[in-house]
Amino acid sequence: MRDAFSATGGTSPLVFDSPHSGTHYPDDFGHACDLNVLRGAEDTHVERLYDFVTEFGAAFIHAHFPRSYIDANRAVDEIDPQLLSEPWPGSVNTSDKVLLGKGLIWRLTDNGEPLYRRKLSPAEVQRRIDTCWQPYHAAVAQAIDAAHRRHGFAIHVNCHSMPSVAGSHATLFPGLAHPDFVLGDRDGTTADPALNEQLARYLRARGFSVGINAPYKGVELVRRYGDPALGRHSIQVEINRRLYMDEATLELHDGWQQVQEALRGMTQLLASTLTAAHDGAPGRTQSQIVWTSDCPGGNGSPFSNLRIDGPRKS
Repeated sequence: MRDAFSATGGTSPLVFDSPHSGTHYPDDFGHACDLNVLRGAEDTHVERLYDFVTEFGAAFIHAHFPRSYIDANRAVDEIDPQLLSEPWPGSVNTSDKVLLGKGLIWRLTDNGEPLYRRKLSPAEVQRRIDTCWQPYHAAVAQAIDAAHRRHGFAIHVNCHSMPSVAGSHATLFPGLAHPDFVLGDRDGTTADPALNEQLARYLRARGFSVGINAPYKGVELVRRYGDPALGRHSIQVEINRRLYMDEATLELHDGWQQVQEALRGMTQLLASTLTAAHDGAPGRTQSQIVWTSDCPGGNGSPFSNLRIDGPRKS
């Protein structure tokens, strides 16, 4: 298959990744459901919404493979035994996502339609892990490590989109009407909670509705790489697709520019109002970093004084 992802290196503390916007369906996928149905799983156009972030010195990684082929936002052991032709040789984590048919390899679409009319061999699953999941995660980890080495801290934004209404098999909340944005930090375990609060305040000031950790807290990518005690802050950002595209045709509509302007302002907020003063020694923890901002009173939480400005929702 073609390269599994694109990656652009950064110079700032910011790292963005989009694991679900891939639209290249590999020849060996062997799915049975209609491609148009399958494409409903994509975070279509999310990589385009964030295509400006490198202007702020951010690293940017985005997948080319579709999430329904293998989901980079799942743990590598979230294997669905119902999909396999024989037992998986390693450990198996039957998480809530696996029970929904949305494990590492999807069994069901968001509306409960089976992806396959066949069983997958463990060897086939392992190939997908080796060619897609592992190199994607290695690229994200490398970018976060590099940002942390340069600055003593890193801010990782895990970029997603969500349907306007949750499908029957999409989440634990079928039929839920989603807000404009959902910000997740797994209840403050993957980032300083003040970061989510300040970004939510920014978006609400622009006229958007925002949920925090509900209904989405963040999954494997923020869980795996977020460690705020070590100055590694990971947040998941979900954008309601109705804001920027036609959910039936997947075509962008005029709203996408407004959404991108809001995301640009959010990125500028992060890039321009935080600096970290440190002596350059590797491996420093957040408690050893002197945090400042261009707002008064820069002590305490590094994110407590972010300036709230930028484009407003019309």
